[in-house]
Amino acid sequence: MTLPAGFRFGVATSGFQVEGGYNGPGEPANNWSWWEAEGRVEPAGGALDFWRQYERHLDRAVEAGCDAFRMSVEWARCEPRDGQPDDTAFDHYCAILDACHDRGLQPLLTLHHFTHPAWLGVDFWLQPDSPERFRDWVRVAVERFAGRCRHWVTLNEINVVALMTYFAGAFPPGRRWDVAATVRTLDHMLAAHVLAYGVIKERQPQAVVTTNSYPLSVYELDRLLLDVLLARRHGIGRHDLRPWLEERRREYHDAAVSKPGLFERVLRKRANSAVHMEQALPRAVAAAYASDRACTLDVTALDYYAPDITHHARRRALWDDPVRPQGLARYAALNVEPGLDVWVAENGLCSRGSSPRRDGWTRPRYLQAHLASLLEAVDRGVPLTAYYHWTLADNYEWGSYAPRFGLHGVDRATLRWSDTDSMGDASAAEYRRLIEELRP
Repeated sequence: MTLPAGFRFGVATSGFQVEGGYNGPGEPANNWSWWEAEGRVEPAGGALDFWRQYERHLDRAVEAGCDAFRMSVEWARCEPRDGQPDDTAFDHYCAILDACHDRGLQPLLTLHHFTHPAWLGVDFWLQPDSPERFRDWVRVAVERFAGRCRHWVTLNEINVVALMTYFAGAFPPGRRWDVAATVRTLDHMLAAHVLAYGVIKERQPQAVVTTNSYPLSVYELDRLLLDVLLARRHGIGRHDLRPWLEERRREYHDAAVSKPGLFERVLRKRANSAVHMEQALPRAVAAAYASDRACTLDVTALDYYAPDITHHARRRALWDDPVRPQGLARYAALNVEPGLDVWVAENGLCSRGSSPRRDGWTRPRYLQAHLASLLEAVDRGVPLTAYYHWTLADNYEWGSYAPRFGLHGVDRATLRWSDTDSMGDASAAEYRRLIEELRP
């Protein structure tokens, strides 16, 4: 089999993880600056020096066979102080986007990838005006970059931000089991997406705009968010939303996902005892039904890694995530919405330093298995049109450089890239080979 004409292959990155130059003296500060200063996490430091050496990174993406490049524009760099935009930073991002086009790489621009300026406070997404504050940032960003970018992700993995910040305690400020704060963050961020979508489409009607979700086996923490954005598209009135969401959970999500385990059942009971599904997201529901657009998504996008919530509850390291290639086809099918394409916005394998994985998986084998699953989904009629591998080179992974996801390994002492990945496999070359075989 080959993939449809126009299918894009890329790599995914995020600014804080690759750019370098955050949270130090005289540098823009984001919401991770407190933990770095307190020594709770390893500082990102110079990261991969993408900010200065972006052309070398983009050349590596082309060498790997890519025709697309996912990156983020960092709010903290563009507006390091409240109300004081940095024109030099905006111009530099424009130069990066121009360099993408010069190399035949279609940019996919993310406007919030887990970070926000420190001046907004560590609990920014709990603040009542956070959706409007984010909308205002998006309005400035799209005005600056619309001439160079047509594909946008408003907010990366809304469900992960909420869970990791206030439920798992892995993101600043690191609270655990705070259900109320978790739900409020989900609500405010989903409302922010709706507002951002409207701003982008007003400025650039031909834009393709989405928000990507991390698939999870609990409906309320994953597909629920997408269904709130899609309800009006299905002709669901606001007063009929709750029964429709319950039906979607029962007939659509749970029927396709493996039988919920004990933790899923306990978590769902706890969430539903606190708030009913549509009542949990009052700001998001109000924004979706107030929008002048019946649907605030142009594609559905998923980041496929390890969807079993029970695994994450055990707080295992990323390099112990179970590998389930067949799940990519299943969860891609769950993201099908008539008339909308499906993108895999992230998918990748983690290893620990240069050590092999205990389960024997290598990155070339991982690529083969997951792209085979992608082909299976296409064969079943899933309208997949893009795949972005996470990531190009070993980067900062939210508090540590120990997890390695890169097609290229990186020596942290010298920042020298290897032609192989951290486990010694020629993963970039294998990605290129697979791309060449799968293109029509």
